[in-house]
Amino acid sequence: MIIDTLQNASKYVKVHPLFEQAFTWIKATDLLNAEVGTIQISVGLKAIISDGAGKTKEESLKKFECHDNHIDIQLCIKGSETIGWKPREKCNIPNGDYNLEKDVRFFNDAPDMFFDLTDNQFGIFFPEDVHAPMIADAAVKKLVIKVKI
Repeated sequence: MIIDTLQNASKYVKVHPLFEQAFTWIKATDLLNAEVGTIQISVGLKAIISDGAGKTKEESLKKFECHDNHIDIQLCIKGSETIGWKPREKCNIPNGDYNLEKDVRFFNDAPDMFFDLTDNQFGIFFPEDVHAPMIADAAVKKLVIKVKI
């Protein structure tokens, strides 16, 4: 997992071949005024913009998730969001089977830690990172970039 601000995004463009394109798209897009929805940026790179009420910790932990075939770049556009995290190798309580179509698997484990993201801060979640996003008392506008592995 990586946590940082957009100001430092250039440090991560070599981590994955599509990261440079992802961060270039982010910087070129007026995210505050962007419409909610899904945008196919290119092959292997999809943006999902949401704007809505946050979840309670309990609601978010029902979908304590990770992905096998994608990396998530999750950026807080406006508001403040708390995210739970735990390394996948420490998760021992599966919550259902892996969903190949949605590339998601869930766990009933408790996170090892929680951290906050606010305006223009992002987290990068690799398949090894189990995460519970969107914990907030108020509305959050956020961007998730799905990067195909």
